[in-house]
Amino acid sequence: MKIILLGYMASGKSTVGRQVSLELAIPHIDLDDYIEKKLKKSISDIFKDEGEIFFRLKENEYLKELLNNEDNFVLSLGGGTPCYANNMELIIDSKNNKSFYLKNSLSIIYNRLIKEKDERPIVARISKEELKEFIAKHLFERSFFYEKASYKINGNDRSLNEISMEISNYFK
Repeated sequence: MKIILLGYMASGKSTVGRQVSLELAIPHIDLDDYIEKKLKKSISDIFKDEGEIFFRLKENEYLKELLNNEDNFVLSLGGGTPCYANNMELIIDSKNNKSFYLKNSLSIIYNRLIKEKDERPIVARISKEELKEFIAKHLFERSFFYEKASYKINGNDRSLNEISMEISNYFK
């Protein structure tokens, strides 16, 4: 069983993933961390040195590697992962996968991203004034892929425990 968490940047995929993995006593893998370990570089440096196309190719390669792994785990994807290189179809077609779209409002995502903007290579150079429109445009473009998830989880005004319990309960 692979539990795959997807959604936009700052939707809580990594935080929820760690909590669900504790509740179900299975490992948690953050795809961005996995890529950083494999390439021995930070995501920011990969984007800066190699570019986004290189990153997306490696992201696809390592996603396939993980999906072909026999182990059970919770996998937190990057915000763009489902939208590139046929990744969402790989997720849907893999056996024993359950995907969860962590869906949050534009204002919640904006308020979270403002606080961590500098650590996010895709939004680091976008002004505070332009950020909300950038997020809205991305959410519109990416929702086509996100909505293909097995389950949609409303993250608005809910605690980490409420969200992780909702996901965990599918497997108890």
